[in-house]
Amino acid sequence: MAVGTLTTVRVPAPEVIDRRVAGGAMVLAPLAVVPLAAVASSIVFLGELIGLPAFASAALALGAVALGSRGLHLDGLSDTADGLGASYDRARALEVMRRGDSGPTGIATLVLVLLVQVGALSGAISAGHGIAAAAIAVFAGRGVLSLCCARGVPSARPEGLGATVAGSVPVWVAAVVFAVLAGAAALTVPWWQGLLAVTLAYAAASALLARCVQRLGGVTGDVLGGCVEVAVAVALLALSF
Repeated sequence: MAVGTLTTVRVPAPEVIDRRVAGGAMVLAPLAVVPLAAVASSIVFLGELIGLPAFASAALALGAVALGSRGLHLDGLSDTADGLGASYDRARALEVMRRGDSGPTGIATLVLVLLVQVGALSGAISAGHGIAAAAIAVFAGRGVLSLCCARGVPSARPEGLGATVAGSVPVWVAAVVFAVLAGAAALTVPWWQGLLAVTLAYAAASALLARCVQRLGGVTGDVLGGCVEVAVAVALLALSF
C-alpha cells in the first residue's frame, strides 16, 4: 500500500486495506519512496557532473519526484489551500476540497511552494550538499505522514483516505520515525543542519495539521499531501545554506 500509494512503482495491490495496513503504510512511507529519493539525488549529481545551473538541476530533481508520485501531494496542497481559503464554514471548505479543480488560492500556493522548494534546493546544491539535501527532503516529507496519522488526530470525513489512516499510528511509533530520520539526516550533512532540517519539517507539518484540524475537523487525503509538500519546502530551506 505504501509503495502503490506514494509512488508510480507497479506493485501488487494489498489483499486487504484496514486500519492496521493503512497505519503500517504511513509508517513505512519513507522506505517506500527510496526510489524517488535515489532519482532526485542522481539528477542533482548528474547536473553537477555536466555543469548544469543549480536552479535547473533542482527543478529537474523535484519535477522527477512530482512525476514519480503522480503529483499526488501537490494536488493535496492545492486543494487544502483552496479549502482553507474558501470559507470559515467547515462543510463549505470540505466541499471545495472535494472538487477536482483548483482555485486562485490553490494555484498561488502551489506556485509559491514550488518556487521555495526549487530555490532552496538550488541553494543546497551551491553550498555543496545538494545530493544529500534532495534525499533528506524526500524522506522527511514522507516521514511526517506518520505524524499526521498519529493516534488522537481525527478524520475530517467519515470516508476517504483520511478516514482510513487517521489515528492509525501509535504516537510512540511516529516518534521513532522522526528520531530515525533526524539521526540519519545528521549523518549526511553537518549534524546540526540535518537535525534542524527534519525538526523544522515536522514543525511546519504540525502547524498546518493543527490548522486543518481546527478548521476542517480533522485530516483528509489532501491535508496529508499538503503537509508533505510543506515539510519538503521547509527541510530544503534549512539545508539551503
